[in-house]
Amino acid sequence: MCGIVGYIGRREATPLLIQGLKRLEYRGYDSFGIATVGSEIDVFKKQGRISESEAGTVVLGGSVGIGHTRWATHGEPNDSNAHPHTDCTGRLALVHNGVIENYIELKKQLLERGHIFRSETDTEVIVHLLEENFTGDLLEAVKKTVPLLEGSYAILAVSAHDDRIVAARDCSPLVLGIGDGELFAASDMTPLLEHTERIIFLEDGDIAEISPERVEIYHDGAKVERSVELVNWGIEDAKKGGFAHYMLKEIFEQPQAFYETIRAGISDAVQEMIRDAEEITLVACGTSYHTALIFKYLAEPLCRIPVRVELGSEFKYYPPPLRGLVIAVTQSGETADTIAALKMAKAHNCPTLAITNVQGSTVTRIADTTLMMRAGPEISVAATKSYIAQLAALMEIVNVRCDGKYDDLLQHAHLAIGEVLLQEMQGAVALCREAEHVFFVGRGPFYPVSMEGALKMKEISYVHAEGYAAGELKHGPFALLTPETPVVAICPPGSTYGVMISNIKEMKARRAPIIALGKKGDTELAEIVDIFIPIPDSDPMVQVLTTSVALQLLSYHTACALARDVDKPRNLAKSVTVE
Repeated sequence: MCGIVGYIGRREATPLLIQGLKRLEYRGYDSFGIATVGSEIDVFKKQGRISESEAGTVVLGGSVGIGHTRWATHGEPNDSNAHPHTDCTGRLALVHNGVIENYIELKKQLLERGHIFRSETDTEVIVHLLEENFTGDLLEAVKKTVPLLEGSYAILAVSAHDDRIVAARDCSPLVLGIGDGELFAASDMTPLLEHTERIIFLEDGDIAEISPERVEIYHDGAKVERSVELVNWGIEDAKKGGFAHYMLKEIFEQPQAFYETIRAGISDAVQEMIRDAEEITLVACGTSYHTALIFKYLAEPLCRIPVRVELGSEFKYYPPPLRGLVIAVTQSGETADTIAALKMAKAHNCPTLAITNVQGSTVTRIADTTLMMRAGPEISVAATKSYIAQLAALMEIVNVRCDGKYDDLLQHAHLAIGEVLLQEMQGAVALCREAEHVFFVGRGPFYPVSMEGALKMKEISYVHAEGYAAGELKHGPFALLTPETPVVAICPPGSTYGVMISNIKEMKARRAPIIALGKKGDTELAEIVDIFIPIPDSDPMVQVLTTSVALQLLSYHTACALARDVDKPRNLAKSVTVE
């Protein structure tokens, strides 16, 4: 949620802050703002998207500054609630990502002490607390303020007449970029890639004092060292490269993302952990939850191992009995609910494994060991190549448990993914774009594939969609089938093919239009449905990948036909770093 960026160095801060916020806009885009430091604090902030504003014409002087692009949690999107927020004197400014859970109590106390609030946000309490603790040293003021906060935060603070930025984080990501006589701070690496490859990942509880020439980091009052890591992503990886949308570019990058993740392999330590596990619990949210469910359907029959899949958002409040290996699956490595679940697993002395796309992210520092995805930066809010890379990592775990039985299959699966990218979707899109409701159905591992297809459809096209196990439609949802309610059915060869054909005929009998995904050359299926989308004939494990990509394309083209903002769907943000 929300994106923050800071700069201090030899260049004018404003253009760099604006550029950085545009790179971070996928984290939140209902308002934005910047503050720069000179003899006083200059602030510009505005409702709306920075990419659609005249932000490039903003001129605020100074070589020290902070910025923010917002995904609203407290208070509606407007100019007043936009960050940065300033104190009563106007000499302090602050941007914040996270949620301050005790802000109501703090705000009441601050109001009683005479502070004037200009917004509805939880963030503003922080800058007023800084004001009370500020006696000329911003670092000391931050050190005294953060113990008063309950919840999550990544903070950048500046004060007038001061060429420093003070940063602090707890349960919300914050990284520093080390340049030549200049330093950067941001919610993630995306704004830093074109300026430096040297990155410091701050840890929970860290407070950093940033000046043009150095970074000093404190933890529990003591100065600490954090390693400088080299990242292998380039800025070109985060550009559209001629595609109409980042999402389409990232869909087309999936063969490479899958191949690179498989090629990277699994370390001996992770292999040992996987082979030793007597049962596995996976914790995930959203799209990652769907990949975890797919893993369950693959691993239990192929590996003969019990697998439990838990929603991260439920795990903290309704934890299951914890035994065996616990795997946290998260694209960003910063998903708050998944992190909380991982910490609980650690507290129960369970061996823990993180599957993530971001080196140095929070889950990589909490888990016993990490299996890295190789998707590269993913900008579009809707997950596509990170989903495929997660499946690559999870399928490799299945392969390890099966003593390498699927080596050849996985090493060539990217070719089938590439074939699906050329699939024509016009007829299916014509049905979906006119619908108010769409059902996605499948059986076995194709049930969670249908859930992911429905998620993609509703999050980027705003067409209401639901994913069901095909046999469950008779238990209620049949009542909703009409000639205006398309059903997308995944019907590959295999043990459930016959019963899927029966299910499709039952839905046709209710006059629902059927879009079916099936094996290329399946004339029986093609004859009984309205739209047939052929999928390469291959192993069911590969068909999980190809049907998933076909459904991504269906959702993408439907959203385009409805003129939706594909990369920035309303109300959503890329990384959910608040509970």
